Amino acid sequence: MDFINTLFLLSGALLALSILASRLSSLFGLPLLIIFLGLGMLAGEEGLLGIQFDDYSIAFLIGHLALALILLDGGLRTRLKTFRAGFRPALSLATLGVFLTSGITGLVAMWAFDLTLIQGLLVGAIVGSTDAAAVFSMLSGRGINLNERVGATLEIESGTNDPMAIFLTIMFIEILAGDIGSIAETALFLIQQFGVGIVIGIGGGWLTGKLLRWVDLAPGLYSLLALAMGFFVFGATSALGGSGFLAIYLCGLMIGNQPGRHLNFILPVHDGLAWLSQIGLFLVLGLLVTPSDLLEYALPAFLVGLALIFVARPLAVLIAIKPFFKFRWRELGFISWVGLRGAVPIVLAIFPFIGGVENASLYFNVAFGVVLMSLLIQGGTISLMARWMKVQLPQATAPNHRGPLGILPENDYEMFVYRVENPSLDDVPIRLLRFPSGALISALFREHAMLHPKGSTQLKIGDVICVIGRNEDLAALNKLFNGDAKLKQEKEFFGPFTLDADARLGEIAKAYGISVTPGEEDMTLGEFISMRVGGHPVIGDDVAWHGIHWVVSEVEGDKVVRVGMRFY
Repeated sequence: MDFINTLFLLSGALLALSILASRLSSLFGLPLLIIFLGLGMLAGEEGLLGIQFDDYSIAFLIGHLALALILLDGGLRTRLKTFRAGFRPALSLATLGVFLTSGITGLVAMWAFDLTLIQGLLVGAIVGSTDAAAVFSMLSGRGINLNERVGATLEIESGTNDPMAIFLTIMFIEILAGDIGSIAETALFLIQQFGVGIVIGIGGGWLTGKLLRWVDLAPGLYSLLALAMGFFVFGATSALGGSGFLAIYLCGLMIGNQPGRHLNFILPVHDGLAWLSQIGLFLVLGLLVTPSDLLEYALPAFLVGLALIFVARPLAVLIAIKPFFKFRWRELGFISWVGLRGAVPIVLAIFPFIGGVENASLYFNVAFGVVLMSLLIQGGTISLMARWMKVQLPQATAPNHRGPLGILPENDYEMFVYRVENPSLDDVPIRLLRFPSGALISALFREHAMLHPKGSTQLKIGDVICVIGRNEDLAALNKLFNGDAKLKQEKEFFGPFTLDADARLGEIAKAYGISVTPGEEDMTLGEFISMRVGGHPVIGDDVAWHGIHWVVSEVEGDKVVRVGMRFY
């Protein structure tokens, strides 16, 4: 009984401290995951609480559960439309990129630790993949609005690159343990990891999404059913020799892209579960490490981390993406920098303990040191690098609050709450607003008092407006209520003028005194930009042409709709 009471006391205290300490992230710019790891180390056997925890089997189990939850939540929030711009480069990074990163880092580790080739390559395999928990946390937690090509590539890569890292780690462990099979068996294992994971993940996710739309449950049970089916897909895939991590990410992707009222109940709950998983996982990993052992490997681990961040990752990104896809150099630079390592390398570093590999503590401590470096150096400078590499879009206006009304099973009406910040709306009667035809104002609050809005009611700066509408009305509503500062940011980014992308280059040439070749005269501006950026334009793409930056400001699928003109 005392053990149970102590467990509740310590776990509750550590979780509460982790949540409260998250404020340090915004105050001092510290990555959240570093804070969780630090608290775990402070509570460990050489820390303030002196908790002794060295059960690698339990840590291995907790790591799998937590990563599965994080990947399920990541899949739920990834939109299929982003795959058009990011899937192929992300897949290249998740396979060839991980292979190259692991190989280069492994050679450095072999030299730094005086290891054999296979031992060095095992170190490289363990730290070779980016971490979904770190990438999702950093990008969403910092509020960085990346262009779709870069953001989609990073998110999809982090959700799909675990099979290659697991394959390489297990292969090198089996070589060291003398249990390696034939080349055919090894190749079959890799194909199984990806093939079974993709088939069961997509199939199981699609069926689960259909089930969630069809079944009528109490609101709180939808998220539990999604979680249960996600775990079932993970277990079934692993039992058949596939990658459970890849499968559960794809399962979440298929569930999250089948619209229905169930998503309104699932997403908030899974957001909390993902945070709980991240906190719990990094606390456990912090408890598991012994700081004195970590210091023993600090200098060579530091060299390995530097090689990974500044040599291996950039070379892998360059080789895996540049020859095959049209990315700008600054986009490649940012993707190289956001090769964040997190929980996955540390969980993979437990594999040598499970496999009985000699000197297994070396792999664990090196992985932990590399993760700390990655989170501090790369994670702590993501916002700065996004601005420097010019891959960040201006923050668009969004409702201060939104929520479904629960009236329709699909394409439901929602309540959007805005604060009036646009100076051009001051003293403007409501009847003169250019409102979407399907939306209406249901309430207006001024100085904490509710008013009944009429057509003659004049808006004031600071008013809070409740609008009933649908998701397709958001773009027009956001533009209407855009604040002056954000309008200025948008004009600085996209330029003071915008053109219809269907305009012919010949007409634009006459209007702006630009020379075009005979073959370009009948080409539309949108077609010209799509050709220059490789066929998958995204908002924020800019093409320098005749002293003007032509900046994509609106797209529909792969079609450019509006283009801004930003002058040098």
